[in-house]
Amino acid sequence: MIGSIIVVGFFILGCLLGWAGLLPDWIMDADLSMYVLYALMFQVGLSIGSDKKLKDILRSIRPKLLLVPLATISGSLLFAALISLAISRWSVFDCLALGSGFAYYSLSSILITQLKEPSLGIQIASELGTIALISNILREIFALLGAPIFLKYFGRLAPICAGGATTMDTTLPIITRYCGNDLVFVSIFHGILVDFSVPFLVSFFCQL
Repeated sequence: MIGSIIVVGFFILGCLLGWAGLLPDWIMDADLSMYVLYALMFQVGLSIGSDKKLKDILRSIRPKLLLVPLATISGSLLFAALISLAISRWSVFDCLALGSGFAYYSLSSILITQLKEPSLGIQIASELGTIALISNILREIFALLGAPIFLKYFGRLAPICAGGATTMDTTLPIITRYCGNDLVFVSIFHGILVDFSVPFLVSFFCQL
């Protein structure tokens, strides 16, 4: 929760600095978002590769475990496609790109802005990236606050699916608390696979 508030705070700060024209021209003109994207991709690989439980997770993979991240991905994309029917401003592929963030707001928002800029222009692409940032932050917040409700009405795996890519870190403590220690492995495995799918799915839908 605190991390999400900090991210929003930096986003607002950036908007204010850009609007006020307080930043030097070399920062405004430089393609910094691409370098930030490179750094984020490196961080994703580093966090997955350095996970001490990764070897145990890979050794214990069972086919049934794949159904949980697949359900998260397919359900999220289906919901995004349905939402696109009620939104005329954005295409179904734009909405699918937004839905492919899976609560990974830092990576998905930058990636969408960068990939959509050539076709939409910097202003519209930034607007879509902002929507990605806000929607994925809200998903993480709902996953944290709604875990007991999801558990009560939809079962023990529901909080994991709701958490998206955050189930191996941010939402793991809340999942452990409400769903039990026996689902920690499932939650981490789910988070790794969904996390890994974000750059590929977002890139794919942004190119359509």
